[in-house]
Amino acid sequence: MGEASARNGCARRPVSIVALSTSCVHLDNRAFHSAAKPAPLPPLAGVLLLLLVATVFASNHVAARLAFDDGTSVAAAVAIRSVTTVVVVLCLLRATGTSLRLPRKTLGRGVLIGLLLSVQSYCLYAAVARLPVALALLTFNTFPILLAAISWLLGGPAPGRRTLIAMPVILVGLTLALNVMGIGAPAAATRGAAGLGARWSEISAGVGFALTASCSFALALYLTTRWLGGVDGRLRALLTMATVGVVVLLAGLLAGLAGLAGDGAGAAFTLPNGPRGWLGLVLLSLLYTTAFTTLFAILPRLGAVNNAPVLNFEPIAALVLASQILGQEVLPIQIAGALLVIGAIVFLTTGARR
Repeated sequence: MGEASARNGCARRPVSIVALSTSCVHLDNRAFHSAAKPAPLPPLAGVLLLLLVATVFASNHVAARLAFDDGTSVAAAVAIRSVTTVVVVLCLLRATGTSLRLPRKTLGRGVLIGLLLSVQSYCLYAAVARLPVALALLTFNTFPILLAAISWLLGGPAPGRRTLIAMPVILVGLTLALNVMGIGAPAAATRGAAGLGARWSEISAGVGFALTASCSFALALYLTTRWLGGVDGRLRALLTMATVGVVVLLAGLLAGLAGLAGDGAGAAFTLPNGPRGWLGLVLLSLLYTTAFTTLFAILPRLGAVNNAPVLNFEPIAALVLASQILGQEVLPIQIAGALLVIGAIVFLTTGARR
């Protein structure tokens, strides 16, 4: 998804790429290269702007949950959001006189990466439709570990010491954040294996979607750094997001024609049932596009600011927003687990890679 474009700020250091979106859709486009390099922003201003962008990305997922709860299908949300962002980015590229020409080989590779990001986009929103928003994003944000594993398995360097330390910490943190044991739930539902089975049955689909999104995103980033590293990041974003929009739109329409009716989390292309859902659908498109284009504008001016750890504020922002807007309550043990995961990811993506 385009969020992927907005989530990669270091094509040469894949383990330091940390989730958007979307998002991000959370494609490798944190690197929007520019021929004329503008003056960098002051570090504090850069950090504050990135925190704002992360919050807007989180708001996009909260708005998406509003739309899903009112009957909007995941396919419809992803397609409409992608098309909206493509139109805005295309207008920006045309306004700056950027050439849209790409070699045929590069075009084919971009479409293949776009197919992976279509899976990522759909699965991440499907996870948001089934899990508390913050927990869906938290599970997805484990992709730096998967990226390190993919790189190693395909002939890259073995995971460094930081990765080996972070892996078990993240797994423990996820176990707590997802509350796999059902701690704090009604006592009758948390006793013994039956309670554990009931809890896993409740969250398994959402966790599966989030992990699938994470795997797809990691593979897309791996291929992007090797196939499209020399392509202007804005063109990468446009190509892959356009692919996501077309693929998900067609898949949703075909699912509808095949009779695969969807509820708010379904595959068919269905629109909201009421004003609340329409508000969510409009907001998710506007918020994602706003966050993406803002990141588009400020990335060339970030200078030495390390954007990877800062953008990990997104699950925290989602936790606060979802509790206030959606009424999604998260237990203290889940908050502790979320902080553990985010801390481990920040540890993984900062400092020397050893």
